[in-house]
Amino acid sequence: MTDKGDSEFANRLESDLADLCKRHGFDRYILTAFPRADKSGFRDNIVHSNWPTGLVNAYSLSDAFRSSKLIAMLKRKVVPVLLPGLCFWQDENGRDVADLGKEFARFGYANVLACSLHDAHMNIYVLALSSDAVDSTQPDMAALYFEAVEILDRASGDSLLQAGPREKLTAREIECLRWSAAGKSSEEIAIILSISSHTVISYLKSAMRKLEAVNRMQAVARAYRYRLL
Repeated sequence: MTDKGDSEFANRLESDLADLCKRHGFDRYILTAFPRADKSGFRDNIVHSNWPTGLVNAYSLSDAFRSSKLIAMLKRKVVPVLLPGLCFWQDENGRDVADLGKEFARFGYANVLACSLHDAHMNIYVLALSSDAVDSTQPDMAALYFEAVEILDRASGDSLLQAGPREKLTAREIECLRWSAAGKSSEEIAIILSISSHTVISYLKSAMRKLEAVNRMQAVARAYRYRLL
């Protein structure tokens, strides 16, 4: 997508989500990718939001997102759920994961309506709408959910999430990753491919860089997610 296309896409998504909030009496929205084992941080998963920058920074530093009550509930529910604002910083047992209650209260997060959404590419998202005072009846929640699905369906044609690595992996890099996934060491891969172990290590390091992975295990996991293996 071109820079102009990126800008138009972001503006359209922002407008759609802002309109969704306004129609249903919410003030704040956050659309993120569902946290995974190899990408669990809050900031890294944000697709679009109108959260204050200071709150995004504080929440990202806390690392509370992946273990929050919000995520725990959405792992078990396929319908929208109404939750108190503390769902962002408490776990499902009511323990504070981070001391952020006052920070969230400043910006009006007393009530949260959240749901998980799936796009046509099988990516999973979290949509959370927040306000100081929300009175959402079941029919309203149903209408909101359908509208959210429509927004995501329109946007998924533009690929909300990166569908593959930014830089293409070579055939040799993929081959080395495939053998690494099979549990082979660099020395064993070198024998199988009739190349030096130094060359194997070089290929694997290049693959890790392209996949933005910190180790081989993470590189293999991302390669599977991108359907390279």
